[in-house]
Amino acid sequence: MRRQPAQHQPVDERTALSERLRWQRQTVRKKAEGLAEAEAHRSYLPSPLMTVAGLVSHLRWNEHAWFEVSLLGEPDRGPWTDDDPDAEMRVDGVPLARLLDEYDEQCARSVAIADSLALDALEKGAPPESEPCSLRWVLLHMIEETARHNGHLDVIRELADGVTGE
Repeated sequence: MRRQPAQHQPVDERTALSERLRWQRQTVRKKAEGLAEAEAHRSYLPSPLMTVAGLVSHLRWNEHAWFEVSLLGEPDRGPWTDDDPDAEMRVDGVPLARLLDEYDEQCARSVAIADSLALDALEKGAPPESEPCSLRWVLLHMIEETARHNGHLDVIRELADGVTGE
């Protein structure tokens, strides 16, 4: 099905990137809200880490890693370790509502960081053997990352309680 083009003024690149990422972030909450706590922590796919709660936590910590650690060069506060690189997805006992609130708070920090930088600003915390990425690249990556996990959330939610949507 093809969408009809919207009849409005074109937007600049920053607005287009920011609005698309904002929509993807909001979709995370829409896909998770209203799910019973047990279903939010249950794995419906072969990987025990692929739960609604685990994906929300993963997205929260990815926001932290890209905006605070990579772009600003701040210390990594993430729960992952060399022994458990997926620790952010192990959230048994953490209420989904809390995880969603923490995700929203992290996204607000990410927005403030992005708004303070030029699209061409390079990350200060790039890994030693790689070229630094620009804010533009990080925004595109986060659109991709969030959209991909929204697809996972969509499938898991439908398996959990039959709810489908955006």
